[in-house]
Amino acid sequence: MEARRFGSPAIAHAAVRVTHGSRVIDPSTGLTKLDLVRYYAQAAPWALPHLQGRPAYIRRAPLGIHAPMRFVQHPTGIRGLKGTDPTLWPGHEPAIAFETAEDLVAAAQFGMIELHTWNSTSRAITLSDRIVFDLDPGEGVAWEQVQEGALLVRALLQELGLQSWLKTTGGKGLHLFVPLRPERDYETVRGFSEAVVAHMARTIPQRFAARLGPRNRVGRIFIDYLRNGWVQSTAEAFSARARPGLGVSLPVRWEELDALAGGDHWNIVSGPERLAGLKKDPWADYWKKPQRLGPALDLLRPAT
Repeated sequence: MEARRFGSPAIAHAAVRVTHGSRVIDPSTGLTKLDLVRYYAQAAPWALPHLQGRPAYIRRAPLGIHAPMRFVQHPTGIRGLKGTDPTLWPGHEPAIAFETAEDLVAAAQFGMIELHTWNSTSRAITLSDRIVFDLDPGEGVAWEQVQEGALLVRALLQELGLQSWLKTTGGKGLHLFVPLRPERDYETVRGFSEAVVAHMARTIPQRFAARLGPRNRVGRIFIDYLRNGWVQSTAEAFSARARPGLGVSLPVRWEELDALAGGDHWNIVSGPERLAGLKKDPWADYWKKPQRLGPALDLLRPAT
């Protein structure tokens, strides 16, 4: 069994043992398991504020993204993975908890590619503290249309009094995140997000689709609101994606949208270079502006 060791500023005074580090996990690029573990170690200081206290799931591909993958929701019986407080969800197994850089690296060593999280935290587990709009382009949708679509959704949210923050998905599309005060239950927040998507699809049907299924979104963007439901999850900021190229989901400023070449603008190699060059967190204000949903609910109701 091969084992490599490396250090990282994110993991103070610790060496991480990586088994099978030379195993190629993405044949399209030749990127290896060691490359992935190193990425998560480097990204950990940025990722942890998004993760701490937030239930998580992982997509595991121990033999690579060209082999069968598994979505893992619970850490039970898995060495190195920690669980959330069992009292948060009585009668159910804990979700996965990420509190330290070592937790992230342990999961990557276990074969984690993707990192998914809930829309609530241990502070108020049944109350959403964000809304996620996942812009998923269908067949025939140009990247410029995805960029335009993000701006249109942002404009509607602004009309409703809500600010949104942008990130790449690491795949084909874009994510808009809306930080909330944890005051409303999942059902209310999901209903609001569905109403937003229905409004966009009704107002600009040539651009947006509100129904799942590839036939419903040929040439259009499906805005996925389903991720706002209870125990649903979304690829978190700084997650790698289990797709050829191993793109990563990174927060960006709205002013950077025009310069993005796609939802996979960065991958596990170029992502740390991007982070090293940042002078400020692109989402610095995200943490300071949790918003009330009530006024937006009142404004949207007459239009639905």
